[in-house]
Amino acid sequence: MKVSEALASRITTRAFLKKPVPEETVRAILEQASRAPSGGNLQPWNAHVLTGEPLANLIAAVAETRQTHPAGEGSDYDIYPPNLKEPYRTRRYRCGEMLYGILGIPREDKTARLAQFAKNYDLFGAPVGLFFTIDREMRQGQWADLGMFMQSLMLLAREYRLHTCPQEAWAVFTPTLRRVLDIPDGHMFFCGMGLGYMDETDKVNELRTERASLAEIARFNGF
Repeated sequence: MKVSEALASRITTRAFLKKPVPEETVRAILEQASRAPSGGNLQPWNAHVLTGEPLANLIAAVAETRQTHPAGEGSDYDIYPPNLKEPYRTRRYRCGEMLYGILGIPREDKTARLAQFAKNYDLFGAPVGLFFTIDREMRQGQWADLGMFMQSLMLLAREYRLHTCPQEAWAVFTPTLRRVLDIPDGHMFFCGMGLGYMDETDKVNELRTERASLAEIARFNGF
């Protein structure tokens, strides 16, 4: 598979099959993704990789926490900037409207929208969960490095005919994740990611979010 094909076919998958992913495949993807670039070759990424009973236990622990803290316990960082400005606010709003539009959930049906959002905490049925942390001493440059590692992982997953769902939603349950995953105090939790085989029959996976035009994001000089 070409890199361009992997980029074009990668989506945030929100419905997975229960089909297991072989351990050797997961290991191969992670080992190959570790070739991602990082400033000074710091390689500041860390991943907790779960499946089977350990993953089920984590999902159950978060479900229990959600009974008393439905909005979360707090994260180690601001997932979005406070008072998100344009054009970012509209892009985020539009993404949500497209998602719920495909599912036929009107804006006034808050119960259905919350039920759909809650599927984040079941990894949308993905059989493998990856949970990423970074040393607290790291700065913005190293967070970019972590992002490149994750992007490499997501593109490699496509080569193996797998799909992914990166999920910052897990960050609001950092205290529970820290306890269950035994995350060191010196590490910050960033996000989770579902990995598995896409359920191609589920309508939610028809969503293809919009992208800004090249004129909006790039300036060309000297061409």
